[in-house]
Amino acid sequence: MTSIAIKPSDTMSTITKYAQHAPRYTSYPTALKFEPLDNDILRTAHVISKAPAVSLYVHIPFCKTLCYYCGCNKLVTRHNEKADEYLVYLEKEVLTKHYLAKGKQVVSLHLGGGSPSFLSETQHTTLMYILKKHFSFDANAEFSIELDPRNVTKSYLKHLKSLGYTRVSFGLQDTDYNVQSTINRVQSTSHIAELVFEARTLGFDSVNLDLIYGLPNQSIDTFKSTIAATKAMMPNRISLFSYAHLPERFAAQRKFSEATLPDSEEKAALYKLAVKSFTTVGYEMIGLDHFALSNDSLAIAKNEGELHRNFQGYTLRGDTDLVGIGVSAISTVGNAFAQNEKELKRYYARIEQQLPSATVGLSLSTDDLIRRDVISSLMCNLTVDKQVIASKYHIIFDEYFAEALENLLSLEEDGLVEVTQHHIKVPETARIYIRAICARFDAYLNVNEPVNSGVTNRYSKAI
Repeated sequence: MTSIAIKPSDTMSTITKYAQHAPRYTSYPTALKFEPLDNDILRTAHVISKAPAVSLYVHIPFCKTLCYYCGCNKLVTRHNEKADEYLVYLEKEVLTKHYLAKGKQVVSLHLGGGSPSFLSETQHTTLMYILKKHFSFDANAEFSIELDPRNVTKSYLKHLKSLGYTRVSFGLQDTDYNVQSTINRVQSTSHIAELVFEARTLGFDSVNLDLIYGLPNQSIDTFKSTIAATKAMMPNRISLFSYAHLPERFAAQRKFSEATLPDSEEKAALYKLAVKSFTTVGYEMIGLDHFALSNDSLAIAKNEGELHRNFQGYTLRGDTDLVGIGVSAISTVGNAFAQNEKELKRYYARIEQQLPSATVGLSLSTDDLIRRDVISSLMCNLTVDKQVIASKYHIIFDEYFAEALENLLSLEEDGLVEVTQHHIKVPETARIYIRAICARFDAYLNVNEPVNSGVTNRYSKAI
């Protein structure tokens, strides 16, 4: 069982020191480092890919209402027929990409957004027909979907189960009315509880609840209520996301005052409260921001050293190519990243003109691959085995990462990381600092850049 103690080093000065802007490291390099493409980068990467299987991600951009905190690529509309047109273009894109899975089976499907629950039951049926028509699915494939509980009924869940979905995730975020009102997401906690219990009754393999800490008007007292409600529902998994305040990039975040946001010390206290509360009742800590019951597949993967991280967060499979379908969706094939056009009309235009749907991406260099493995190991396991990296890439670890190790010294002095001859280890008590630690290995990020430079603050604060 994970135990998070408050160390003497967890002072306001320590937290402030490392609350710098840093990526979430769902990938390395991050999506902000993607460059404009002038060719179909995935076709080239596919030739050298050794992945034995494929994962699919489908992006549904539509939402019925605007949540002010959201940084996702979304389109707010109440016109459900827009999804009918979207599905037509999804199939056209699938036709250009199904070669990426030729001779391979799809082992996982994930729907994100926006809100996939914007789709009607009929539209979900159409989407599943499209995917199964053009891809071969493994008999034990995991089908997961993110749901806005305000748009979900018990009959809707039953329909998703009939289509083969095995895992559902509900956006709980926060149960306090004042917080909900500030972020324009007022919803019923009792309704969400009913959906969680119904999903369990229907036999979904796993139910997840998303929480966000660091929201406007959030406090220790209000968040205690959110945590209590979550524990009462006892989902298989919990995602505890750090609110990313980037009003320069997301206009809706300007609708509330920054003065209503918890500061770095208060935000750290919210995180520690949640970690202590959840691990005390039997949840295992997974990476930076996930929890799972000990019998859940995510916890099992963590304990067996098989945990991985991709653009959807923590995952069981790290040996698959990820094929992204839909506006702004990101694919990872072989040693290449490729992101689809982010603006819906331009996405449609590219499909119509039979152009590659991806407009930006990156072919990873050897240095990128080395650093990706180091950062992924830290994000998943809180440790790096230097010899494993050295043997895999034929390098002398301490020489190759001399600058990074030097940049770790202050963190080491503050008791937030331990560097030995053979390992780099992050204590459980310093888990909240993991993004700041990973940033020391990021060749694209100057950790000494002034915060107000406009460069590092393209990312949210690490704490």
